[in-house]
Amino acid sequence: MDLRGAAREPREIDASGLPMDQAQALVLDELRALTERAEPFAAILLMPAPPQGRTPAPAASGTSTAERVRTLKLIRPGLTELCRGLAFVAPAERAASIHSAEQLWGCPTMATQDVTAARAWAGARAGD
Repeated sequence: MDLRGAAREPREIDASGLPMDQAQALVLDELRALTERAEPFAAILLMPAPPQGRTPAPAASGTSTAERVRTLKLIRPGLTELCRGLAFVAPAERAASIHSAEQLWGCPTMATQDVTAARAWAGARAGD
């Protein structure tokens, strides 16, 4: 049995400085890469604050919502099999919707505003 992936440190993905559409695309790209390695993992996802107001921004990244949904559907089996947990670090107004998304992602999730708590949770999950 190969245990190389079991003792890995969680992967930290910092999308906090990006517009939301680009942050979502980056997270999906990084998670796809992690699932392609075919090793167990946990990840800490540093997410941006939601935009002020309700004006939708154009998809500057070139990745549409439909493409992101397709990507998530493609990688979800790998997340279910390999992901030990996704710890989202986000402002309070996003935390509830992220935490309730465990079924969406196919693996355990947690959301917090505290990066230290996210690192501790993901670190414990990475050792599972």
